[in-house]
Amino acid sequence: MDYQVHVIGGGLAGSEAAWQLAEAGIRVRLSEMRGIEATPAHQTDSLAELVCSNSFRSDDPNNAVGLLHAEMRALGSLILKTADAHRVPAGSALAVDREGYAEGVTRAITDHPNIDLVRERIDALPDTGPTIVATGPLTAAALAGSIGDATGADALAFFDAIAPIVHHHSIDMDVAWMASRWDKGETKDYINCPMDKEQYLAFHQALLDGEKGEFKDWEKDTPYFDGCMPIEVMAERGVDTLRYGPMKPVGLDNPRTGRWPYAVVQLRQDNALGTLWNIVGFQTKLKHGEQTRIFRTIPGLEKAEFARLGGLHRNTFIQSPKLLDAALTLKSRPHIRFAGQITGCEGYVESAAIGLLAGRFLAAELLGKPVAPPPLTTALGALLGHITGGADAESYQPMNVNFGLFPPVEGARGGRKRKADRKAMFAERAVEDLKGWMAETTSV
Repeated sequence: MDYQVHVIGGGLAGSEAAWQLAEAGIRVRLSEMRGIEATPAHQTDSLAELVCSNSFRSDDPNNAVGLLHAEMRALGSLILKTADAHRVPAGSALAVDREGYAEGVTRAITDHPNIDLVRERIDALPDTGPTIVATGPLTAAALAGSIGDATGADALAFFDAIAPIVHHHSIDMDVAWMASRWDKGETKDYINCPMDKEQYLAFHQALLDGEKGEFKDWEKDTPYFDGCMPIEVMAERGVDTLRYGPMKPVGLDNPRTGRWPYAVVQLRQDNALGTLWNIVGFQTKLKHGEQTRIFRTIPGLEKAEFARLGGLHRNTFIQSPKLLDAALTLKSRPHIRFAGQITGCEGYVESAAIGLLAGRFLAAELLGKPVAPPPLTTALGALLGHITGGADAESYQPMNVNFGLFPPVEGARGGRKRKADRKAMFAERAVEDLKGWMAETTSV
């Protein structure tokens, strides 16, 4: 194909950017390394594969990430459309059948007449031509070096850990029971494995004592991102840390005792058939043999069969507030834009959102129709603003979308409004402001 734009990377951000460009009539070459070369974390060569959880988190529009879902749907997001089509039960969260979702994105991209999907590894940033770099947290070494040369600074890096997945038939439902997460809502979408105090303390000690994977020399000084903290690292922070985090038992009455357990391990459905369930919040760098031994001490998982054990991979990202302008353009090389996790956003939805914006910004430029960034009062605008200047470049760390990135809402400060009311006010303002922005950019 005689393409107009080169998109490098077929993850969530790259796939979304390519889709937005193609839908605007722009011809795209989408380069994806997987298919000819594997990564340390991916399992398949499908586009937009979900490496960690199968959840896009809350779908409640009065929650910041749920609001981001709604805004992306309004702008024709491929990632959200496909996620909706492959949704599995998860209460108020948007969780998907991992395999069906990735296959759906891949099929949509390969079937689009304006996209040429090429399985190839790109080792250097192109010298000319409109380009979007969306290679994500597992950017190949050669290209990472080229990006370092272009940005004039070393990329920052952090570790991201992967949670294990269990076959449903191997879970003892005579011990475990179904309920909503922390007993919120009427649906019962989570499997709960209870622990008494003695079991919990023994489990906590096992996490501390378990053999962990060794770091390579170049990894030793890489920090963790708190949103994907390994379970054993959380355990090191104190004996009760897990009981106030992923093993929180509040509100979960065990139907066999009528009381809350001392701690609880929860599993969430991972595929449409309900045959696979991931252990919520149990990202880990324990060695595989240790994971099997320790996790089988969890009541209900004594005979657990694992479809996938946990793992650990290194994420890289650039100092976007210093390097990128408000349209995600690399200031030192204006023909290049960055999108996705490599910009320092954190999370599936956030990554896809930045890909969506990068694609729309470039489409507008090529069509001769400059478009302003979405208002800071929207989820898209707040996230973009943080990445491209709202955050301090020197202390820049990965960030999920949250209402703390939004400008304050008049009358929503302090204790004058309940938390739920304040969130609703943020959401209502965002919806109206996005409508106004879209009305001005309907041709893009």
